[in-house]
Amino acid sequence: MKRPSGNSFVIAIILFVAAPGWAQPKTRINWTAVTGAQSGMFMAQQEGLFKKNGLDVELIHIPSSSRGIQAILAVEIAFSFMDGANEVQANLKGANLALVTGATNRQVFSLMAKPEIKSVTDLKGKKIGITRIGSSTHTSALYALSQAGLRPSDYQILPLVEVPNIFTALAAGQIDAGVVSPPTNSRARKAGFRELVDLAKDGPEYVSVAVGTSRSYIGANEDTVRRVVRSYAEGVYVFKTNKAAAVRMIQAHLKVKEADIQEDTYNQFRQYLDYPPQCQPQRNGGCPCGAWR
Repeated sequence: MKRPSGNSFVIAIILFVAAPGWAQPKTRINWTAVTGAQSGMFMAQQEGLFKKNGLDVELIHIPSSSRGIQAILAVEIAFSFMDGANEVQANLKGANLALVTGATNRQVFSLMAKPEIKSVTDLKGKKIGITRIGSSTHTSALYALSQAGLRPSDYQILPLVEVPNIFTALAAGQIDAGVVSPPTNSRARKAGFRELVDLAKDGPEYVSVAVGTSRSYIGANEDTVRRVVRSYAEGVYVFKTNKAAAVRMIQAHLKVKEADIQEDTYNQFRQYLDYPPQCQPQRNGGCPCGAWR
């Protein structure tokens, strides 16, 4: 029996090590909330776009962009969805973050309230539900309430961790109003709660939800960053052009079973998910994104 040559053994080892997947490091990407605003990543995972672009991605869930930023700085994850305003505030404290792609350049949230509350000014002295301090829901709540002339001392903010929890607390009478995103705003409307403000239509135009990372990660992993952005952009494209695939994602990732809420969620984000993805400057000039160029 002929023994394999030394060269054959070396070639076999090289092929084994170079096999797809074996030497590929896992890229951890955080999604922060149960919302269609993060559909691009969900679609990229569902449709195999990360693998197509040579990535091994793990999607993890850390609620709220403020905690996602902390995880990036602790080098526990590579990327996270985050609020553009939070990224700026973190950078002012020395975080050195960058947004690599925008998701929504509108605040795709609704300020929902009990039916007996007729206007935002009626929320004086009331309890307002958000996910966490420093989250996109918090930013949106502060904007909507300040536009009505209310100051932070005029109301109580209650962090409830997840967007669906805000609806649950509203339905249980534990809060008087809350900031929620699709599909939860669709569910709240269907349950008879009043939409005081549709921030997607009446709020400011700026990067509300985006994907960010640290500038040090970009410097060391530029090719990975480009592949993640490409996969995300392709995911948004599939969402907008393949409704059947998008509805499957809404069912699987957003846990929406009702056909009418699936439809409403799809329609809202088909309109507001940016494609091509970008960080949109504010109407008044200035850009809160600190976008990676």
